[in-house]
Amino acid sequence: ADGDMVLLEPPTNVNNGDMVAAWLNDSEETTLKRFYMEGDMVRLQPANASMAPITVPAKNVAVRGRVVGVIRMF
Repeated sequence: ADGDMVLLEPPTNVNNGDMVAAWLNDSEETTLKRFYMEGDMVRLQPANASMAPITVPAKNVAVRGRVVGVIRMF
């Protein structure tokens, strides 16, 4: 949610289904999504069901961190 703080750890091992901060080289932006490696492609699945997943070539994604916690701001 807007204003929340996300705690990340370095991405030593990223597994399918992990929530990650992913840098998208082509659009030069970072997004928080669930990570799924599918062949030579990566699917970044949003938690919000109304949003579409992002599917990009694996070479265009850099995982910057794995989410280990969220601090919700009320």
